[in-house]
Amino acid sequence: MTLSKYKTGIVALATLLAVSCKNGGNQQETATKLRDIAARYYDANMALNPLQATFNGENKYNGELAIDISDSWRASTDSVCVKFQDELKSIDTSLLSPNDRITFDMLSRELSMTRESFKFHDNLMPVQQFTCLPLTMAQLGSGSSAQPFKTLEDYHNFMKRMQRFAEWSDTAIANMKRGIATGNVLPKALVVKTLPQLADLAKNDTTNIYFAPLKSIPDSIPAADRSKLAADYRSAVETYILPSYAKLKQFMETEYLPKARTSSGIDSLPDGKALYSFLIKNWTTTDKTPEEIFALGEKEVARIRGEMEAVKTSVGFKGDLPAFFEFVRTDKQFRIFKTPAEVLDSFKAIENKIMPGVRKMYGRLPKTKFEIRQTEAFRAASASAEYQAGSPDGSRPGVFYVPILDATKFSYTGMECLFLHEAIPGHHFQFSLQQENDSLPKFRRFTWIGAYGEGYALYCESLGKELGLYTNPYMYFGRLSDEIHRAIRLVVDVGLHSKGWTREQAIKYMMDNEPVSEQEVTAEIERYMAIPGQALSYKIGELKIRELRNKYTSELGNKFSLSSFHDELLKDGCVPLSVLEQKMARWAKTF
Repeated sequence: MTLSKYKTGIVALATLLAVSCKNGGNQQETATKLRDIAARYYDANMALNPLQATFNGENKYNGELAIDISDSWRASTDSVCVKFQDELKSIDTSLLSPNDRITFDMLSRELSMTRESFKFHDNLMPVQQFTCLPLTMAQLGSGSSAQPFKTLEDYHNFMKRMQRFAEWSDTAIANMKRGIATGNVLPKALVVKTLPQLADLAKNDTTNIYFAPLKSIPDSIPAADRSKLAADYRSAVETYILPSYAKLKQFMETEYLPKARTSSGIDSLPDGKALYSFLIKNWTTTDKTPEEIFALGEKEVARIRGEMEAVKTSVGFKGDLPAFFEFVRTDKQFRIFKTPAEVLDSFKAIENKIMPGVRKMYGRLPKTKFEIRQTEAFRAASASAEYQAGSPDGSRPGVFYVPILDATKFSYTGMECLFLHEAIPGHHFQFSLQQENDSLPKFRRFTWIGAYGEGYALYCESLGKELGLYTNPYMYFGRLSDEIHRAIRLVVDVGLHSKGWTREQAIKYMMDNEPVSEQEVTAEIERYMAIPGQALSYKIGELKIRELRNKYTSELGNKFSLSSFHDELLKDGCVPLSVLEQKMARWAKTF
């Protein structure tokens, strides 16, 4: 090499190193900037949503309650979203690592979807039977949910929330009057279901769940303070809570019910068609149309019915499938319990049976503790089995709630798949591992995306045979019943909200295709009427996860590890389905 060429090589190398250092510096600077934006967004979001902060274990907002159905709150939240959208424009996404790009994409999506939601008028229908603040407040007020009742300050915090709830309920009534005037009202069938709930929570007697924290005042609170605390707390319940529920009940019954709509779906609302399209995009994280979803649902229903026919034949049943549904629904052999405790113990036995297999199937297990509880009486009649996440610091366990109205009528056939979905390794693993992962920005640790979260939980139901379950053909039929239930949702949700189906038409379709009682079906259909689009997320997400597992099982062959697949699937928390595809593709390339 000549001297001139040698010098040229040195200059080129120096230039390359300088560019590399500059790019590395820019990458680090950009990553730091994005993480700062994400952290500040999370803090701003918690200030706007103090109830969510409490559920996230952020206790500094425990005495606050946003009037989040008010026009002023919506305007303030929109302004915050605009601010952070502007900040994100300064981020050069080409410099982001894959994980930081997930953060950018998810934050951009959340800001955009929040702002888009304000085009619609769901705040004019703030009370319904399935999920709304009057029900959430009662859960918090029970003393067994996320609201802490350990110190004098804790009790005073909830008293402040009670006072704000009185303001919220007045705003709710004013909003519902606006809803009546503009045609944004609930179906009559849902309004009727709210009345007994509100009446129970307006009762001034010791059975009212709001008085429960008075029965368990901690010994750590000085005796001298307890009597005054009890008097002040009871006064707050009687001053703010009971009159609020009484007013809501009176309004719903006398003014709102006569003006409620006879239609079942939201497409009958003034902007209902656009709202349903938005809700599909929000819940499924896809651009699927109602027609595509309806067709997918019908295809899945037909496939699963075929598997049900095979089980029916295997047990020697001679009638047709509807007759088999009736048999499974009503035969006494499937009703083996006498008390709620026996039901809960049976779920515990399922947990003990699967855990050795779960430990082989997952490399990372949650640290968060887990409990199985009976759903509180005040909401059991309209509740489905559900999971409520624990706190990241471990002070509150994750809870699998089971509504048991009458233990003697509780069928065992669906218990195994229900546990896999709601508890382990379903929602308990997904929620807990996400919250425990402090390498994620906080807004990702506590975010929820239904297509991912519910899709994963439904996927977990398919793991039963691998975990030693479904050995009883009726238990496997229970699994198929739950799977077809999610496929049916694609049909009835779209039917209700896009095709003009009536409540009764949707109830009939569900009863024709799965072995459930009319009471259960009615509660389910009314749930879809109350929260349109949410029920679509399960099957659409599950099909995507199963597609990815099949794809990489085939492509990787002997290199495929189910434990590694599951760990990768869960490690970044809830993500949109498009992001999930991208990150699993990156994972597969590491083998």
